[in-house]
Amino acid sequence: MEHFVVSARKYRPQTFKDVVGQQAITNTLLNAIEHNHLAQALLFTGPRGVGKTTCARILAKMINSDGTETGDEDFAFNIFELDAASNNSVDDIRSLTDQVRIPPQVGKYKVYIIDEVHMLSQAAFNAFLKTLEEPPKHCIFILATTEKHKIIPTILSRCQIFDFKRITVRDAKDYLKYIAEEQGITADDDALHIIAQKADGAMRDALSIFDRVVSFSGKELTRHAVTENLNVLDYETYFTSTDLILENKIPELLIQFNETLAKGFDGHHYIAGLASHFRDLLVSKTPQTIELLEVGEETKKKYLEQSQKASQEFLLQGINLANDCDLKYKTSKNQRLLIELCLMQLASITFDGEKKNSRHYIIPASYFKNKGIAPVTVSIPKNIATINEPVKPNPSEVKKNEVPADASTKFQVIEPEKIALNLDLKRASGLSLKSLKVKKEHLIKQMDVVVDEENLPKEAFTETALITVWNEYIAQLQDLGKHNLASILSIDTPKVSGTAIHLEFPNATNKVELERQQYELLAFIRKALNNFDIHLAITVNEEMEKQYAYTTQEKFEKLKEKNPNIEILRKTFDLDI
Repeated sequence: MEHFVVSARKYRPQTFKDVVGQQAITNTLLNAIEHNHLAQALLFTGPRGVGKTTCARILAKMINSDGTETGDEDFAFNIFELDAASNNSVDDIRSLTDQVRIPPQVGKYKVYIIDEVHMLSQAAFNAFLKTLEEPPKHCIFILATTEKHKIIPTILSRCQIFDFKRITVRDAKDYLKYIAEEQGITADDDALHIIAQKADGAMRDALSIFDRVVSFSGKELTRHAVTENLNVLDYETYFTSTDLILENKIPELLIQFNETLAKGFDGHHYIAGLASHFRDLLVSKTPQTIELLEVGEETKKKYLEQSQKASQEFLLQGINLANDCDLKYKTSKNQRLLIELCLMQLASITFDGEKKNSRHYIIPASYFKNKGIAPVTVSIPKNIATINEPVKPNPSEVKKNEVPADASTKFQVIEPEKIALNLDLKRASGLSLKSLKVKKEHLIKQMDVVVDEENLPKEAFTETALITVWNEYIAQLQDLGKHNLASILSIDTPKVSGTAIHLEFPNATNKVELERQQYELLAFIRKALNNFDIHLAITVNEEMEKQYAYTTQEKFEKLKEKNPNIEILRKTFDLDI
């Protein structure tokens, strides 16, 4: 059997022109050699598999070339490679510094390539400092590392640093395409793109994956073969999921997720990929950002087509939901349920109730004047932003050009032409039809609507009747479990002065709490007493609070009033108060 050489070694670049994705660094090194500006200590740093050691070998070969050598000459006697991971002691560095003094036998320079230099011990770094700062003229050091932050600053300050970047997906794909043509392999553009993405910026990893997939599929490299061999979710999975979400097909969506899990894929990987898919769809909606879409040409067409089906609001909310699920996945005790709940929420975004027209409308005052109806005064509390739609009239209850007689229970008018009010106000929103209805009812409850004040009921009432209604309302609160508000209303007995209900509280907290919830209270009292001029007048008297701060003696006297036998008990056992 013929010896197989992996692509990462077989196609290792021999010149700077062959290096992929590092044009800025290779051009700098070429110019430095041409103009004789090459530093004597270089540090190549960057992720794995991006060409650090390769560039060091090419540089070592180029600086010794004068044009007279043969093509296969590699100046092996002038190039010394040291693996700092296994030669990291002080003795290894001392041995190296002893060799530095000897000039080269062939060529002009001796080049020392120290790989994984961050693995040197602290003592070895210190032993290397003087030689690195002032090496002989015939010696050049090239240090390579993936973790620059582990190198001591005194070493960094003596080196000219070159930061290698990750290989872009496009550059990696183009190089893989070149290698596939060299080997006579027919490869889909999308298949090579998936390999380049899987490599995560490392060309060596991309070539290793390429060899593995070729061994699996032979001379025909398809997208299906790549996704099956690499165990990655195909684009089609996410395209299908998104279509089901947009069509609100929750059962089919859950079945597809179950099939994905049955194939051995991780749920975390699925939901993270779905968030990325929504991001790619969002990028596809704007021509200026299509360049950010790192996919093959065929797949790009599918993204552009599906992006037209999804609105920007849906994609933003979808990314938010999927990303939130991704963050909660590791801490969840029921991870499958978490993802299924997220998918159901995603498939519920585009129901008809979520896309209602939320423009604001008002009834102009001119309408009432033209119709001969008294103006309507509406006072809206500060905490209410807007009312989305006017209340529609019930023809059986409202006659033309009239306000309902029973204004205490409802306020309806014949709906005029709707006029948009362009105000920069915060809009109310909800996640379901029910929540929108409840919120609207809540806003209407908090409104203080006054229609034709002269015709509103203003029957006289006594303080005794008020206290009776007041206690009924407190009883209702206790039945509903609102004990806090019930206790606040029980602090003071209401007193009547005209149509004002006077209350006195020991602190401002009670006053603020009652003012927040006064609308339901006033609506109940006004309706019960048939007087719509009733209002609250709340004052704060801090002296009242002192009445509740009893001393020990005062507590004892109170108890003694209720049970005189306590005094006998105290004297019998000679107890202290």
